[in-house]
Amino acid sequence: MPKPLCSQHPITDMMQKCRMLYSIPKNREVMKVVQRMNNAFSVAHGEGDAYWFRVTLLEVKATGEDTNGAFSLIEELHPPGCESPLHVRNNEELTYYVLEGEMTFTIGEKTIKGVPGTCIYVPRHIKHKYQVGGDSPAKVLSMFTPAGGEQFFIERSLPAEEYKLPPESVEVDGEFDMDKLTATAQKYGIEILG
Repeated sequence: MPKPLCSQHPITDMMQKCRMLYSIPKNREVMKVVQRMNNAFSVAHGEGDAYWFRVTLLEVKATGEDTNGAFSLIEELHPPGCESPLHVRNNEELTYYVLEGEMTFTIGEKTIKGVPGTCIYVPRHIKHKYQVGGDSPAKVLSMFTPAGGEQFFIERSLPAEEYKLPPESVEVDGEFDMDKLTATAQKYGIEILG
């Protein structure tokens, strides 16, 4: 006897697969994935893990583990004059949102002045850098899509002793080592160009 037409519909098929999935006894790892997929969360100011990355204070708001790999989010506080090296991200897009201060972004051949409220999108494989302008620190949100870019900063940072800019440049290895920084960057799909 042929199946009724409604049982051949893609939505019906999907619903049957969902019923099967939820009727199978789950191991702990499957449960963790399901919980993460259904886990809304919030991180207020000062509640994220805080790190010192060289001269910058980072507060990790969301990691790939928190978002099931969808994105990661870091709030960054940079001192006046802070400048990133020219680099390329090959694994994720990057979106900046300036909260405080002034920053100049160079993305490919474009120069964009970032003031509070400015959103800057950087596609993967495009060289870019930024510099903090003025006499005040700059605060910016950095979102990596998909997640993964946050792990470079976590690996190359030290836990912040206080929730403020580090008193001086803080280095994971005690002193700045460009070769180690470059090797860690490459591990996360980042090319440092200069």
